[in-house]
Amino acid sequence: MTQRRWIPALLLGLTVTLLAGCSTTRVVEGQVQSFSTLAAVPAPATYRIERLPSQQAPSFDTITTLAEQALARAGLQRDDAAPRLLVQLGVQADAVPRYDPFRPYGPYGPGPWGMGGWYGRGWGVHGMWRFGEPTPLHRRAVSIVMRDASTEAVVYETSAVHEDVWVSDPAVYGVLFDAALNGFPKPPQGPRQVRTPLAPPAP
Repeated sequence: MTQRRWIPALLLGLTVTLLAGCSTTRVVEGQVQSFSTLAAVPAPATYRIERLPSQQAPSFDTITTLAEQALARAGLQRDDAAPRLLVQLGVQADAVPRYDPFRPYGPYGPGPWGMGGWYGRGWGVHGMWRFGEPTPLHRRAVSIVMRDASTEAVVYETSAVHEDVWVSDPAVYGVLFDAALNGFPKPPQGPRQVRTPLAPPAP
């Protein structure tokens, strides 16, 4: 009887632990690099997103919404009729092989790995994993290019990359847009690491 009592108790404890873990805010570490010629936030602080041909699919609408939210938090407002800036977005998703020093064939195993790439700074999902290989890392990346609407000159360029065994699409893209805009309009020079919380999904 004693053994039968502690098994349900153990299962209940595991369930509580899992639920508590799911409610914990996760921190996303993004490798960020930005370049700016702006001395201050443009006036008026308006922009228009220019979607490339590869970004016309309805599936890209979610990405656009996440970017708009991050741009608003950076002090910019969307105004398609009278933009001060023209904004171009880029998103990448692929799998990155992990180094395994115990495999006799080297870090990536015997044979090629499928890798993803930017689609004109557009929207692409790539990657390949073979049974028996080390579990690859999920790689997610975003980029933002801003141009002066009157001169077409690039005034701001930034990107953020995150690699982990765990990923939450599409929410992680919103976090990466926030990381990429960290410090706007005068970000720190050189590559840097930005830690941004990823709120748990609503129950």
